[in-house]
Amino acid sequence: MSSGKVLLGVLAGAATGALLGILFAPHKGTVTRKKIVRNSGAFAEGVKGKINELLDDITEKFEKVKEDVSEFAEQKMQKNDEAKKEVKAT
Repeated sequence: MSSGKVLLGVLAGAATGALLGILFAPHKGTVTRKKIVRNSGAFAEGVKGKINELLDDITEKFEKVKEDVSEFAEQKMQKNDEAKKEVKAT
């Protein structure tokens, strides 16, 4: 499962939980709103953390692909140079 799907699942689950919590809250509206404000900060921090993890993962994978492509290109250039030398020698 990709990191993006996991993040989407976490966000959807958190939003669903928050909505159900509000709908079935046994408290007054003012108390519920205070709880929402208090919990929204924790939720935002959690989302921020997951996004940072996802960005770190993407950055790491991008750097690996960049290295692999660079190495591949270098190998092909070497083979091309060898082929040119071989053609000149014949």
